Amino acid sequence: MSEPPVLMSRDARGIVTATLNRPALGNAYNGEMLEMLIDGLPQLAEDPLVRGLVIRGAGKHFQAGADINWLSEAAAAPPEQAFASSMMTTRAMQRLNEFPKPSFAVIHGACFGGGTGIACCVDVALATTQASFGISEVRVGVAPTPISTHMVHAMGLRHARRYAITGERFGPEEAMRIGLVHEVHAPEAIEARLEEIIGAMLLSSPAGIAVTKTSLLESNGLMLSEHQMAALANESWMQRAGAEGREGLAAFREKRKPRWAP
Repeated sequence: MSEPPVLMSRDARGIVTATLNRPALGNAYNGEMLEMLIDGLPQLAEDPLVRGLVIRGAGKHFQAGADINWLSEAAAAPPEQAFASSMMTTRAMQRLNEFPKPSFAVIHGACFGGGTGIACCVDVALATTQASFGISEVRVGVAPTPISTHMVHAMGLRHARRYAITGERFGPEEAMRIGLVHEVHAPEAIEARLEEIIGAMLLSSPAGIAVTKTSLLESNGLMLSEHQMAALANESWMQRAGAEGREGLAAFREKRKPRWAP
């Protein structure tokens, strides 16, 4: 049997590591990976023995966005199914953003599309000097609406507008400058730094942390309602199913420029 798309482990301190586990595809997410996150995060939130969550990527990359084959299937699906696919992405990010326990991301290699969404939704994002970033949905004719609110929260509107519209790739120092990640470290030093931060967090009250996280989000209007998530998911599937969405996904699969590109 193949391994699951998310591997979960917990150490003696109660720190859970969730390893995105589709390394042959750069840990690109599909429905199965999203379902594991949607179902798993509430379980971790309710477990009193869990003190924190670390998200990693297996293999050479952290998370390279959506699986293009899964996106193409969603683009061709009937409206109800296409909407459900977009809602899965929207809900997975919402649950990570509102997760009541400390969350961390250790980013290496590619961090594109939904990978940047994960970086925006965790409490502490660390990147290696070899990481590469991009909000690249527009390059294939789709829109990053499931992560749009989280990008603005993390990076501010100005930076989110630039990189979500241009699709440019950028390095870890720029990611730190715009607020997408907190710190950049050499690959050989990042684990020690993560342990320092986790050690500091473990000195803090779990209940105090949970109330603080909720308060920061709720008092600033940053917790998404079902209506808001439905609107974001609706925008996502309609763009993906439109003419440019279909053309962009086809061009990516066929390794050619889309028709709108010069």
